[in-house]
Amino acid sequence: METIQQLLNEILDIDFIQGIISNPRTKDGILKMKVRPVEMKDGLYFQCESFTKTQAFHENLKAEEAAERLANSMSEFRQMQLSTKTMNYTVLISKKGKVTIQKKRQQGEVRAAELSHNRSKRYILQEGIAVPFLQDLGVMTAEGKIVKSRFDKFRQINRFLEFIEDILPQLDKGRELTILDFGCGKSYLTFAMYYYLHELKKYDIRVVGLDLKKDVIEHCSRLAEKYGYEKLTFLVGDIADYEGVQEVDMVVTLHACDTATDYALAKAIGWNAKVILSVPCCQHELNGQIQAKELAPIMDYGLLKERFAALVTDGLRAKYLEASGYDTQVLEFIDMEHTPKNILLRAVKTGKADQEAGEAVKQCEAFLGADPTLGKLLGFDRE
Repeated sequence: METIQQLLNEILDIDFIQGIISNPRTKDGILKMKVRPVEMKDGLYFQCESFTKTQAFHENLKAEEAAERLANSMSEFRQMQLSTKTMNYTVLISKKGKVTIQKKRQQGEVRAAELSHNRSKRYILQEGIAVPFLQDLGVMTAEGKIVKSRFDKFRQINRFLEFIEDILPQLDKGRELTILDFGCGKSYLTFAMYYYLHELKKYDIRVVGLDLKKDVIEHCSRLAEKYGYEKLTFLVGDIADYEGVQEVDMVVTLHACDTATDYALAKAIGWNAKVILSVPCCQHELNGQIQAKELAPIMDYGLLKERFAALVTDGLRAKYLEASGYDTQVLEFIDMEHTPKNILLRAVKTGKADQEAGEAVKQCEAFLGADPTLGKLLGFDRE
C-alpha cells in the first residue's frame, strides 16, 4: 500500500476536505471509514472514524500517522474516495491487490472543510439549505431548518444517500444514466436520490419511479413538474411486467412486498444493472415452505419462524446476487415507517459469477425444503 500512503502524505494538509473508505472485503469488522481534518490546540489533526455494524470509533492523528493508518486499512477494503479543495481522487484495489488511482480536478468553488473538533454530524443534505421536496414533506421549513418531530425522517433520507455516495465510482458521469425505482410509493427517497445525483453531484440521470397506486403516482408527477425535475418520471405499473428499458445503471427497490422484491432483483440482473439497492419487506414465502425437521424447536413458535424465514429469505437473495456476478453487502438501514431497522442489500456488478455461492444456495434450500421465487426466476434449478 506504499503508493496509497504516498498519495495520502501529499494531500493530508489544510486543503484536504474528506475521505471515505468503503466496500470492505469481508462483512465482519470495520465496514466503512471516514477521515476529515480537525483543528486542535496543538495544530492540525485528522479524525479517522471507523464504523462496524453497531458502533463507531474515533481517533485523532497527525498527518503522517493518519496516512499510515489509512493506507494499512486499505488491505481490508476495495475503494477509497478523497477530496481536496482542488482535486478528487478515487483509489480502487482489485482482488489481486492491484492499485488504481483516478484523479479529477474539482469543478467550481469547493467549500473548505469544517475544522471544529466537536462539530455536529455532517449530513449530505444539510440544515440551513432549503430543499423543496423536504419542505413539502414537512421535514424542513422554508428557512431550511429541520422540523424537530421529523428529524428521524431527515436522518433516514441522509442515511439512504450515504449508501449511494459509496457507489458513485461505479456510475459513469460522462453519459446519461438510467435509474429505476420499483415500488416508489410516496417517493421521498426517489426525490432525494434525484436531487443528490442531479442537483448536487451534477450527474446526467433519467429516473423512473414505478408503483401500483395511481393516486400516489399522479401526486409524485405533479411534484416532479413543480420542482422542474425534467428527467424524473412516475408510472403506474407492476414490477413483474415492466418492459420500458433494455439496460439500466441502477435499480432501487424499497419495500417491494414479499416476492415483488424477487421480481425486481431478477429484472435488475437481467438488465445488467451496475448497482442494486434493495430493502425487502414482508418476506412471507419461505415461512410457508420451510420443512426441515431439525428446525422444529424453532418453527413451533410463530414469531420466531416468521423472523427466521425473513432472515433466510434475504440471505439467499444476497447469495443469488453473488452467484449472478455481484459483490453483495447486507447492511442495516434505519427506517422509521416500517420497523426500527431494516436490512438493505447493496450489490455492485463485477461480472464474475460466484459458483460456490450458487452451490451453497442449492444445499441450503435442499436442507430447508424451500424453493424461493428468485431462484426460479434466475433459472437456478435445485436437483
